[in-house]
Amino acid sequence: MLICGIDDAGRGPVIGPLVIAGVVVDEHGLSNLINIGVKDSKTLSPRRREHLAAEILRIIKNYKIVKVPPSEIDRVVETGKKLNRLNRLEARVMADIIRELKPDIAYVDASDVLPERFRQHIAEEIPFKIEIVSEHKADRKYPVVSAASIIAKVERDREIAELKKKYGDFGSGYVADPKTMRFLRRWIENHDSYPDFVRKSWKTIKTLMKNKDYGHQRSLKI
Repeated sequence: MLICGIDDAGRGPVIGPLVIAGVVVDEHGLSNLINIGVKDSKTLSPRRREHLAAEILRIIKNYKIVKVPPSEIDRVVETGKKLNRLNRLEARVMADIIRELKPDIAYVDASDVLPERFRQHIAEEIPFKIEIVSEHKADRKYPVVSAASIIAKVERDREIAELKKKYGDFGSGYVADPKTMRFLRRWIENHDSYPDFVRKSWKTIKTLMKNKDYGHQRSLKI
């Protein structure tokens, strides 16, 4: 039996891609994942995640990583119907991963508040019969999803590290981080727009630009 786990990394930040990873193991491989101590990537240090990611890649049968750029996230958030926004985008990507990996059963960390609805959205995109287990906190419950969460997080961290090499340290990439917000304010002051690695559809980011435009209009009047 081929067992698949799927999870995402970077759903909430304003900077960088959303990364979704799927891994496939057989029953022996699943035992090996448990033996090496895979767990929810958020509970691990970056160094431990890197170490485990290398171990996971040696154990699994196959894997797939999808990086959803900010421009695609913005398009979906701005133009999609309420239920066809980010959750539906994630469901479609996870369905793509399942179609390619062709497991017998897939465990997914549900992004929707209703796990069953999320399962249905994935299932309707898959042309063959498969058992899908969609649950909240699946990355804590199922080692195969923990493995996927580690692969996704490591890949997302690498993407962010490359952006920082090029553009400087912008902090965590979350709007709650003052360092991130200072970086974004300076950027729009210097460029009058956001860079392509920023999710422009996020409410806080829209407000930041509106306030900047409002301040500029006031200065012209004065």
